[in-house]
Amino acid sequence: MTCPLCGADAPLVSHPVPGGPADATAEICATCAEQIEGTPDPAHWRGLATAIWDENPAAQVLAVRMLGRLSDEGWARDLADQVYLDDETRAWAENVPAATQHKDSNGAPLNAGDTVVLIKDLPVKGAGFTAKRGTAVRGISLVADNPEQIEGRVEGQRIVILTKFVKKK
Repeated sequence: MTCPLCGADAPLVSHPVPGGPADATAEICATCAEQIEGTPDPAHWRGLATAIWDENPAAQVLAVRMLGRLSDEGWARDLADQVYLDDETRAWAENVPAATQHKDSNGAPLNAGDTVVLIKDLPVKGAGFTAKRGTAVRGISLVADNPEQIEGRVEGQRIVILTKFVKKK
């Protein structure tokens, strides 16, 4: 099957599209799903020129949201100016639930793969050590259902860390 966002001929996965109808999903490739959750590669998203006209509103919403995230790119700004959505779909595209946005202690957005620094000594329950202030945690993962938690590796242990105790490096 062909991914409606990037046009890749790859197996598709069902990806939820929050902020709209409860069961809204779009069938997209794994690469698109990974980049939606993490840091997008602008070169991968050139297929959005056709995705904004997809007949599935969920795919249109994902396309418009990605154009917003890629607004530093001239082609993405130009394409965003061409988008036409009915009022209901536009409201859905602009309704990005706060629950999907992970932010550090200073309010900076966090993405999967970022490096953060601990701003406080944190006792790690069950592991018998304390993660020291100033420790860099590289390649973090976002906890999908909780915007106040991330996962990272400290002293060889994979731990859950509250976002209020980290700052983006």
